[in-house]
Amino acid sequence: MKVAVLNGPNLNLLGQREPHLYGQTTLAGIEAELSQVAAELSVQLTFGQFNGEGDLVTAVQTARACDGILLNAAAYTHTSIALRDAVLAIGTPVWAVHLTDPEAREAFRHIDYLADVVVGRTVGLGARGYAVALRALTQHLRTEV
Repeated sequence: MKVAVLNGPNLNLLGQREPHLYGQTTLAGIEAELSQVAAELSVQLTFGQFNGEGDLVTAVQTARACDGILLNAAAYTHTSIALRDAVLAIGTPVWAVHLTDPEAREAFRHIDYLADVVVGRTVGLGARGYAVALRALTQHLRTEV
């Protein structure tokens, strides 16, 4: 089973960027933890982080060759109809990850263009949310196929 882990803008700054919100764990730390979980689950992972909206859309399109996608679209969750259209177009199950709970934050973060086109969402668990999401997506893929 192959899963692409795609991260949107500013997630390359995890560990430095607003640690009171996003924690101290870096993106490399998240990827290392996910690699361990993937080994337990017999899942092969690929990783990518993209600051540009078009780059993230292209990455989603390319990842359609995988069995599933973990996607932290970051700010593009709240702004990108193009990303929503890409998720709809590929037909690959996508699980959304949010480090914080957008509903508990600014009003503009309550808009989620992806919520109704992903197979599931993990919100507000910080860095450990990625591992939770990978386990949930893997379970979904194994039971839905």
